Amino acid sequence: MSITLKKSSFSATFKGIGQLLITVSLFAASTAHSAPAQTPATIAESPAWQQTLASAKGQTVYFNAWGGSETINEYIRWAAKQVKSQYGVTVKQVKVTDTGNVVSRLLAEKSAGRTSSGSIDLVWINGENFKSMKDNALLAQPYTQQLPNYLLVDTENKPSTLYDFTTAVDNLEAPWGMAQLVFMYDTAHINNHPQDMQSLLSTLQGHRGRFSYPAPPSFHGTSFIKQALIELIADKSLLSKPVVTADFSRVTAPLWAYLDQLHPLMWRSGRSFPSSAGQMKNLLNNGELFISLSFNPNDASNAIANDELPESIKTYVHSQGTLGNTHFVAIPFNATAKEGAKVFANFLMSPAAQVRKASPQIWGDPTVLAMHKLTQAQRQSFSELPLGQATLTTEQLGAVLLEPHASWVAALEQEWLSRYAK
Repeated sequence: MSITLKKSSFSATFKGIGQLLITVSLFAASTAHSAPAQTPATIAESPAWQQTLASAKGQTVYFNAWGGSETINEYIRWAAKQVKSQYGVTVKQVKVTDTGNVVSRLLAEKSAGRTSSGSIDLVWINGENFKSMKDNALLAQPYTQQLPNYLLVDTENKPSTLYDFTTAVDNLEAPWGMAQLVFMYDTAHINNHPQDMQSLLSTLQGHRGRFSYPAPPSFHGTSFIKQALIELIADKSLLSKPVVTADFSRVTAPLWAYLDQLHPLMWRSGRSFPSSAGQMKNLLNNGELFISLSFNPNDASNAIANDELPESIKTYVHSQGTLGNTHFVAIPFNATAKEGAKVFANFLMSPAAQVRKASPQIWGDPTVLAMHKLTQAQRQSFSELPLGQATLTTEQLGAVLLEPHASWVAALEQEWLSRYAK
């Protein structure tokens, strides 16, 4: 899905972050004359990285990653084959349905005193789960600065590679891909798609039952209610700060009032909800839904190419922007194969792995890399990627709205469940 972050309603909130980055940049510029600039090649040739490669050879990396998409699972299998042949590292995907369960397992291992030989070597993670791991010291020591390909990441123009749901990454997780919330609609039934949450209501007045979203804590369901909150909340700056329990009901009142209006117009009158994004895609395919959503701007094109959706499906975003973030891979504190995990994380950020992942025919996940840091041939490989028939251009994707503070997730999910779970 390459996404250029534009100014959004969160820009003022993140002024302090911008000043911090400027300070760091100025410091780096002032010291550049005294130390040679590092490049991916110099790090790759360094004794430290060569030792990492030597130690990693023969290790088995247990990669805990969401397994709900066969497209993604196939990509992980491809990447595993590459690191096996190139570096002698075996990667085994442990498919998970909820990353929160991985965090719970690590907490249990820490409580049991299992500080080494852990069961997890690498985990696909972001948002509240990363914050929980960081707060509970469940992460290995900072490591991304040791990876040659990390120097190619666009940390300058994609601040979500440095701040995960407003939590500083601090080199504790390696950026893997970008994501942005998009909506999909069936042009065979709807001529003019909604422009925002309010127009979604009016659209459903004429198409009752033709939209739904997964019940939180499903990732896609929680993303939908966060998008609605961002659009409806009076003071958006509050979302960059931790939740204040005493003010939560008052601040979020517009969201619940909106959902109370929306749910009776939804699939099954809002009395039940799809279990997953996969089920929503099936409902869109068989005509039960006319509007659905995804966190992958290429999802519709991929599904059309795989005969999972009809060619009448198109993608749209809301006029004021949609939620976006970066997803990462992190090494737990007690990982058994830390060196192998570093090698795999480094490969996942390589131009070859990133361009393959960005291909709509493979996954369609936007790259974390900066085009100006790549060679001409590498840039060309990205520019030649074909956009799928339902994929929006970077300009059409519009503004990316930054994620709220991680503490909002649990608070919103708990309140949603208390109001709407049956």
